[in-house]
Amino acid sequence: MNPEAVHNSNILAIEDDPVLGAYLHEELQRGGYQVTWCRNGLEGLETAGCRAFDVVLMDILLPGLNGLDALAQLRKRSATPVILMSALGAEADRINGFQRGADDYLPKPFSMAELRVRIEAILRRVALERRHRAPQAQPATGGLHYDDGLCDVRLDGRLAGLTPSEYRLLDILNRNPEEVLSKPFLYQQVLQRGYSRHDRSLDMHVSQIRRKLKAVGYHAQQVRTVWGKGYVLSASEAQ
Repeated sequence: MNPEAVHNSNILAIEDDPVLGAYLHEELQRGGYQVTWCRNGLEGLETAGCRAFDVVLMDILLPGLNGLDALAQLRKRSATPVILMSALGAEADRINGFQRGADDYLPKPFSMAELRVRIEAILRRVALERRHRAPQAQPATGGLHYDDGLCDVRLDGRLAGLTPSEYRLLDILNRNPEEVLSKPFLYQQVLQRGYSRHDRSLDMHVSQIRRKLKAVGYHAQQVRTVWGKGYVLSASEAQ
């Protein structure tokens, strides 16, 4: 990645473990990032509201306000990409994180090399969006309006509440209607990393998209799973 882009990137790390927090702060700054370290959820949430960050790293098991609740509050006012970090590795915990608006989930323990790859993937993705996307709404598709500026879709004036990652996924499926897009392709295009059959991030994003579109009453199209191949956005069978 462009060293200048790294140098200009601001990261907020919210981690109460003094050893891990200090390690993240030191290693990421050594890697060229500008890093702010907060030690609890409330402090992190306040800091995120006062300054602009490119990526937020958030532990889940935080004192006072836990990471999931802090994330939910952050999402009410900000689309800043969030990577959750947690020793809670159960699928239910990962699902809960994505439901609250996480862009990525990194189980502890993790290597600094993997964390850097995840951060760089998000920064590349954001940079591409800033270069190629004008802040204007796309034409409606079956009554659903795509808004690149908000990274969200709306139906009859009601926003679905998609996260940036969910919007990117739905957007690329919408740009390729009735075409099955493979998981490896979507991992590269949406998450900017390689596909692993043990990585359920994309599946969870799809699940959240389905839930949120249903919640706003959108049924004209559905994100369908084509087993062994990938995903496709196609007309609902009910139409």
